[in-house]
Amino acid sequence: MTDQTPTEFDLEVGYVALDQGLAGPAYAHADDAGADLVSAETFVLRPGERRLVGTGVAIALPEGYAGFVHPRSGLAARHGISIVNAPGTVDAGYRGEILVCLVNTDPVTPVQISRGDRIAQLVVQRVARARFVAVPQLPDSTPTAGRTRGTGGHGSTGGLAAGDTTDEEQQPA
Repeated sequence: MTDQTPTEFDLEVGYVALDQGLAGPAYAHADDAGADLVSAETFVLRPGERRLVGTGVAIALPEGYAGFVHPRSGLAARHGISIVNAPGTVDAGYRGEILVCLVNTDPVTPVQISRGDRIAQLVVQRVARARFVAVPQLPDSTPTAGRTRGTGGHGSTGGLAAGDTTDEEQQPA
């Protein structure tokens, strides 16, 4: 981990080390968005298996902030390890241990996770609380690139270059 001075941070977040032998949340590099979280246990994650894994830390986020637990890209790319509910949400009022629900998406190879291995990243962000108001009808969405998205979702704007279709082509005749 790099040496970090208080002037490099926008927000102070208190944490309790629930397991004294583990590192607390820390940024590997000064410009990282996510602080590393480590596994509090050693185990093997079989293909297709999911497991709730402790990190040995609890945090106190200030009101108006939330923590989002993201997968580590290297674990995902090399081993197929991801987080079931990615990103997991840590609310400002939560004071328990941060737990990570890991899943092994590899169809064949089990993966050993050792105590102290970096298993996830915690991104802390300011969040707004919305006041939801029932209305009789929603206004049209703002046009983007000459099109209004409207109710289109779940692949309605395409995504893969080969075989990509427009919204109009997907509509039944």
